[in-house]
Amino acid sequence: MNATTEPQRPLRLAAIGDLHVTEEDSRRYRDLFQEISRNADVLALCGDLTNFGKASEAERLAEDLRGCTIPMVGVLGNHDYECGSPEVVTQILHQAGVKILDDQAVEIEGVGFAGVKGFVGGFGRGELGAFGEAAIKTFVDESIGEARKLENGLRSLRTERTVAVLHYAPIVETVAGEPPEIFPFLGSSRLADAVDRFENVKAVVHGHAHRGTYEGRTMRGIPVYNCAQFVVAERFGRPYAVLEI
Repeated sequence: MNATTEPQRPLRLAAIGDLHVTEEDSRRYRDLFQEISRNADVLALCGDLTNFGKASEAERLAEDLRGCTIPMVGVLGNHDYECGSPEVVTQILHQAGVKILDDQAVEIEGVGFAGVKGFVGGFGRGELGAFGEAAIKTFVDESIGEARKLENGLRSLRTERTVAVLHYAPIVETVAGEPPEIFPFLGSSRLADAVDRFENVKAVVHGHAHRGTYEGRTMRGIPVYNCAQFVVAERFGRPYAVLEI
């Protein structure tokens, strides 16, 4: 860095996942989003934003999100797909100001954001391969497709600092604490493989593993944070993490 180059100001990223908003919720998160707006520059929503993917649930969340005054990015989770209308959930949240990443990355204050829901499949040597029955191959193709979308999104960014936003976990370390029997259903190493191809990725945030571990690293050493609100609340006494990027 030469004498005339100013150092980059860290961007404060708040991240939270697994809100599980229901039809009965009323202003459940409004005050929280106002608090986050005072403490961060950008909010990342890490999936399972609704409980069953109902339009009415998304509308409840959208009402609370209007209390957020900072830019918002996010991905959907498996719960947001339950009713079979993820595009409706996406549209409602978009109207509330959330940029749902999935097929398109975004740059905010010099930091790039790319993300996908992700999928299951397992980690490391336990990762399921595309061999045998057609149903298994279809299952694995879904996992590969999500990783490919993430890689394409990350490749589209030219920022020196980039964040990957996921729902499913990319590494086994941040699901530790969950029953080992369900580890393969909590994420996939394919997501970490995609992330590790890019030197400008400074952090990965995800949710889904409610009883997991807050922090881990990919094989290349990129920090990964499990921002499921239950994990973060136990660690910090508040349901969201704040990272400096």
